[in-house]
Amino acid sequence: MLPQYLTVKADGTHEINIQKSRFIAHIKRAETEEEAQAFIQEIKKEHWNATHNCSAYMIGENDQIQKANDDGEPSGTAGVPMLEVLKKRKLKDTVVVVTRYFGGIKLGAGGLIRAYGRAVSEGIDAVGTVERTLMTVMHVKADYTWLGKLENEIRSSDYQLKDIHYSELVEIEVYVKKDKMNEFQEWITELTNGQSDMSEGEQLYMETDVK
Repeated sequence: MLPQYLTVKADGTHEINIQKSRFIAHIKRAETEEEAQAFIQEIKKEHWNATHNCSAYMIGENDQIQKANDDGEPSGTAGVPMLEVLKKRKLKDTVVVVTRYFGGIKLGAGGLIRAYGRAVSEGIDAVGTVERTLMTVMHVKADYTWLGKLENEIRSSDYQLKDIHYSELVEIEVYVKKDKMNEFQEWITELTNGQSDMSEGEQLYMETDVK
């Protein structure tokens, strides 16, 4: 699992108009090629009467799956520039489909490359991007007398509080980066004078918006 990577924040669509042609960018997060292909077919079915439904996707930890499809546009004028936007933005596990409804004015090869690239770029801006960071959920158990101090200190620190469970002891769940584990454990031990019990939980990705 990658420690960090960028991807799109959400699924969405964004439309631009160039020389009377409509370019509608459809964007989705996809973790497998099957998911990406299913999304492309879904858009083609929805926009069956469009002039073109061009697509591109980049999937895998090492971007090992990369595909671009011009769907009838001149070779290299649609799918490739769309894929280039994903590469430039370093977006993983992302599929894009740009639907074009021809408006009667030909754009030429250069115009098409710019139009498809712009449609994807503006579409990504519209849905937003996130950085996914791999975190370990640390479980901190302590007597209730430590609750106030622990909660306040964690909330005012760089660590992210996930949850608090109230049972015989209070249990606080905190997101911690792998390279900060020792530092976190030492910090909690010091805060509680060694009167806490810590254990590692599952690994999860935490998402933060990229501006």
